[in-house]
Amino acid sequence: MPSPHLPNYLRTHRKHSGLSQVEVAFLLGSKNGARVCRHERRAQTPNLRTLIAYELLFGTPIRELYGGVRGEVQRRLTKRARLLLQKLLRRESGQRTTRKIQTLYALLERWAGR
Repeated sequence: MPSPHLPNYLRTHRKHSGLSQVEVAFLLGSKNGARVCRHERRAQTPNLRTLIAYELLFGTPIRELYGGVRGEVQRRLTKRARLLLQKLLRRESGQRTTRKIQTLYALLERWAGR
């Protein structure tokens, strides 16, 4: 997997495949390569169906195609999970609260390992 310094690696994978933007656009059902170009430049976010199509087309998971975005999202989730955990720890303990706390600890532990 490429290091997640770029927001996405669509262009890298497209170039490696030997396909042009117009050819990828055709495979995705678009009329021209403009949309693919916007996706590669991150000027437009692809919808879920298009993301899945990119994954299938390039044989690469979305989380790798969008390595930089994934890292950014994970950092935000980590920050917000810590805030929610602090909030829950101040609450009166109950079965549901305990379960939420366990879930958040597990998520934070898993994300810390990446």
